[in-house]
Amino acid sequence: MTTQADWIARANAVLPGGGFGNFDPNMIITSGKGAHVWDADGNRYIDLLIGSGPMLLGHGDCEVLQAIHEQTEKGLTFFANNASAIELAEEICRAVPCAEQLRYVSTGGEADMYAMRLARAHTGRSKILKFEGGYHGMSAEAQMSLAPNRLVNFPIAVPDSAGIPDAVRAEMLIAPFNDIEFARSLIAEHGADIAGIIVEPLQRIIPPAPGFLQALRDECDKHGIVLIFDEIVTGFRFAYGGAQELYGVVPDVCTLGKIIGGGLALAAIAGRADIMSCFDKARAGDKFLMQLGTLSGNPLASVAGLKTMEILRRPGQYDKLRSFGRRLMDSMAKHLGAAGFAHQIVGDETLFDVVFTDKPVTNYRDVFGADAARNARFNAMLREKGLLKSPGKTYACLALSEADMEQIDDAIAYAAGRLD
Repeated sequence: MTTQADWIARANAVLPGGGFGNFDPNMIITSGKGAHVWDADGNRYIDLLIGSGPMLLGHGDCEVLQAIHEQTEKGLTFFANNASAIELAEEICRAVPCAEQLRYVSTGGEADMYAMRLARAHTGRSKILKFEGGYHGMSAEAQMSLAPNRLVNFPIAVPDSAGIPDAVRAEMLIAPFNDIEFARSLIAEHGADIAGIIVEPLQRIIPPAPGFLQALRDECDKHGIVLIFDEIVTGFRFAYGGAQELYGVVPDVCTLGKIIGGGLALAAIAGRADIMSCFDKARAGDKFLMQLGTLSGNPLASVAGLKTMEILRRPGQYDKLRSFGRRLMDSMAKHLGAAGFAHQIVGDETLFDVVFTDKPVTNYRDVFGADAARNARFNAMLREKGLLKSPGKTYACLALSEADMEQIDDAIAYAAGRLD
């Protein structure tokens, strides 16, 4: 049997840093079923990472697998329109308030990159406003002030990666999340040059302050700016129509990913038809935005997404998901509170985490000032007791069972009781 240590050694020989750049490279996952995954040494974990979000139904859902199997016999990919991807586009446009038309890509990072470029093409302007700590993929624009270790004055952008030209930095404006007065002042000064504002409706795990998203909507309307909601994570998770349905604020454009591909590589840019027409060479003229991708609209991912969304439409699914999430949040609050640790449970019932601080968490700097080392120790002890989660997020899924919930509560109690 090839052990986890064997795989880690092999990975270190061929992968920079021994990993894919995603999760802990010392964890080698070999299989998943339902709410559980197994590592290369045969250890089982309750999966609160769920592939960083897409496995909302859990791993290996039999209906999704059957849909994929049926498609494999018809073809894997075509680089051409296919019926399943058209059906999926129709369903997304029915479900998501801002979506009149869409374009497919393969990853969320691509979708966000194209959404920012689309705003520039539509408006003829060059600047993009984003919020410090907001994650929008790996493009040069997105890597501005994603997780800066050096806190500078707003609206100066701080690149989080080497290899980004200074010219990109000059076109980015950075604001603190949830501070609408600062955003208004920035828009008043630069509004004629701002093509788009890109925002996660829930920034990582931080909820929007009451009225914040609507105020952004109003400012964009006033200044002719394209409002982009990055719903790669929140789309079809918060509600069937995403965060824009839950919060009641409709952007001009949104990006979608993760759940719409049912666990396979698929993402999309969706929005108003007049803005999306920039992708149509016959109509766009000098606003034409070239976009293509070998696997865009891949039929395997499309049928997996269609089946996943069909299951999510069934009565009670979102109530069940939120019930699991609420119990997880309550468990963390109960045990950490009993242990006397200053903490905040931050987020939505479908996506949240604990932040070790005694202050309210409203933006990136509040998280930056929290006790990250304590958070790391807490997560390490949860893993000891068979829970797998992201360093900064907890994802519930629909495959969790009552036995899983009891094990999770016991694990949280164990970790809180031994935390220093």
